[in-house]
Amino acid sequence: MTTCEGQTDEELMARVPEEREVFGCLIQRYEDKLRRYLRRLMPGLGEEADDVLQEVFLKAYVNARGFDANLSFSSWIYRIAHNEAVSWLRKKKARPETVELGEDEFQTFVTSLAEATEEEERTYVKDTVIRVLAVLPEKYRAVLVLRFLEGRTYEDIGDILQVPGGTVATLLHRAKKNFMSIYQTHHGA
Repeated sequence: MTTCEGQTDEELMARVPEEREVFGCLIQRYEDKLRRYLRRLMPGLGEEADDVLQEVFLKAYVNARGFDANLSFSSWIYRIAHNEAVSWLRKKKARPETVELGEDEFQTFVTSLAEATEEEERTYVKDTVIRVLAVLPEKYRAVLVLRFLEGRTYEDIGDILQVPGGTVATLLHRAKKNFMSIYQTHHGA
């Protein structure tokens, strides 16, 4: 019987090369989180996002020996998920285009959309946000999803996207502008 409780992700990952079944614990810890992330990053592609998720876990398992236990497993697995999603999206190919909001105001805007009181309105707004995210360029969609829907820090986002912290801030700024522009274009706001 594999014991995983009380161990960090990094400690478990160090055990994987010798105890393959331990990887199942990491899958249990991250499956729902990564599925949600991939579905947000790849809107409207439910089952295909699950296929990408399988690839993520396969790559993580195959590369277990190369994992540096001094790094965050969470950022590492999210980076793999991000790279797999980007590869998949490039194969599919989809792109379009562009209110100045600070991060707090943008967070308030997104939160207010997500917390609409009427069920119909909440469904409508959720669908609208998903549609706007779907047409954003991938680099902007990824940074918005990671920051506002996954609650990741700038440092985590930088690790996942493999960009410096200053670039994360710039990407967030541009992503918010693009999001609002597309949203306003489609809703006459």
